[in-house]
Parts: sequence; C-alpha cells; structure tokens
Amino acid sequence: MTHYKLIYFDARGFGELARQLFHLAGVPFEDVRISFEELMPGKQSAYWLELKEKTPFGRLPVLSIDGFELGQSSAIHRYLAKKFGYSGKTPEEEAWADAIVDQFKDYMESFRLFIYAQREGKSVEEVKTIHDKKYVPAKNQFLEAIDKILKTNKTGYLVGNGLTWADLVVADHLFTLRNI
Repeated sequence: MTHYKLIYFDARGFGELARQLFHLAGVPFEDVRISFEELMPGKQSAYWLELKEKTPFGRLPVLSIDGFELGQSSAIHRYLAKKFGYSGKTPEEEAWADAIVDQFKDYMESFRLFIYAQREGKSVEEVKTIHDKKYVPAKNQFLEAIDKILKTNKTGYLVGNGLTWADLVVADHLFTLRNI
C-alpha cells in the first residue's frame, strides 16, 4: 500500500485541499502539521529548519509518496485529484478544471496582498487602498466568472456532472471568505 505523508503548517491554507481529497477518496495519509511556534524568528525549531532545507522549493506543503517528494500546492492537488478521480472525466474536463484553478490562483494574488498588508502592519490607509483597489475588484471578477460557469453548466458543478478539484478549491475559498 502506498504511504502518503502531507507536511504543512497547522492551518487550513494550502494544505486543506489535499486533506479533503484524501478524505473524499478514503485514502489514509500521515498528516504532519508544523506548529506556528516552530516558525517564530529566533525560536525556529531544529526540525523546521532542517525540513525547510530539504523541501523541493524551501516551502510547504510537501507531499511524500513512498519517499518521492512533491512540492507546490497546485501540483500536489492536481496529482491527488487525478489519482483519486477528481480531475474530470475527460481530457477536456481536466483542462477546464485546471483552467478554473489557474484563474483562482490569479485572483489569489490580490487576496494575498490584502492579507499580508494586514499581517505586516501596514497603515489603515494602505490596507484600505489594497482592499478597495486590488482585492475587491479581483474578487468580484472571479466570483462573477464562477457564477457564469455554474449557470452555463447547469449541473451544480463547475465542470461536467461530478465533483472535481476545481469545485473543492472554490468551496474551500468561499468557506475562508466567510470566516475571515
């Protein structure tokens, strides 16, 4: 039996979709979560520093598949979706699911700018400008595109007539938006 080990922080973030795919597929996996205390400057644990050095790109998440290390969240999610049957039923459905996720990633750049501006302690005016001029227009454009896709498809799914990783990406982000 294949041994899967997902390494990510003790948060939803870029690791949650992989966790969801494992659970949907009923496939056991080792869920290694790095605590935020281990990341604090000056207090970084030896485990984290060593792990960071060994990751394919110096960041998380990483999925280990019987020792094969795969980095980058989208590559991990795409791999798991394909492996577990959530990538689409035809090459065209797979391509459309990938396109929706790529559009999501483009939108996420504005979301990250907004979140990081808050976390980095930028002035209230700077945060408001990023929110109003970058994030809100990008969010509205993305959500309008998703709404149009759902209305066109008429199945309740973004792609074809079944659940794909694109549905999971969008649903997980909507959950995040509701809870920030």
